Amino acid sequence: MLNTSFKGNKSSLSSKPCAQCGRDMTWRKAWAKNWAEVKYCSDKCRAASKQASKQ
Repeated sequence: MLNTSFKGNKSSLSSKPCAQCGRDMTWRKAWAKNWAEVKYCSDKCRAASKQASKQ
């Protein structure tokens, strides 16, 4: 039997895929105010997206 009620359990947090690489991003407290606008998992993916749109 799995205990999922321990402190620090992240399985109940929402997640969504990165627009560039498709990797799942899990909700972070730093993104609490703008979770709806978060599109990329990292600065690298954000930069790659801008490079792809220029070409």
